[in-house]
Amino acid sequence: MEIPESASEILEAVWTLEEQGEASLSDVHRIAHTEVSDFLLHEVENGGLIEVHPAGRISLTSKGRAYAASIIRRHRLAERLMYDVLNVDVEETEDAACEFEHLIAEGITNAICTLLGHPPYCPHQRPIPEGPCCRQAREQVSSIVVSCDHLQIGEVARIAYLSTQDHPRLLKLTALGVTPGVEVKLLQKWPSYVIQCDETEIALEEEIARNIYVWRAPSD
Repeated sequence: MEIPESASEILEAVWTLEEQGEASLSDVHRIAHTEVSDFLLHEVENGGLIEVHPAGRISLTSKGRAYAASIIRRHRLAERLMYDVLNVDVEETEDAACEFEHLIAEGITNAICTLLGHPPYCPHQRPIPEGPCCRQAREQVSSIVVSCDHLQIGEVARIAYLSTQDHPRLLKLTALGVTPGVEVKLLQKWPSYVIQCDETEIALEEEIARNIYVWRAPSD
């Protein structure tokens, strides 16, 4: 069932607020990218997508959560695509993704997710809900996608994604050229990890090496 864009904006706002704790009516008004009228709230509630509680609290129903997860997934993957592939500044991805999320079909969403290596977080380090492609990939390539510290010295691999919620660290790695799709070679493991990225040698702490996930070349 398709839902109006204005309704999806309410679901997205409630999801985002619930990630931080509770969603209040006043906060939904504040962050939703649409005019939140009483009529619209009533329509979304009658559709079985939200519940409006006393004292102005709003929560997603199980049906609403399923819809919201799909919306949030498209939005945050759009941000990831713009940041990782199109080199859009992280602060500019939010508004652009709001427009882009409504244009992405489910099949295209999964294709983007696969292209990016099934990233767990958006550029703002908020979790991206999993899709069927993520679960399928985990089953199929669990032995192929490994953290960088599992590579053998001299082994060459391609970066799948960076799994860190430390935004300054993420920006530093990105500035050094450590981004999804880039080929790296492990040069040493002690006293620190050293990888070669293009023509640059980069020293990494073990914790950081564990946050870099790579596509290992299949064995012959």
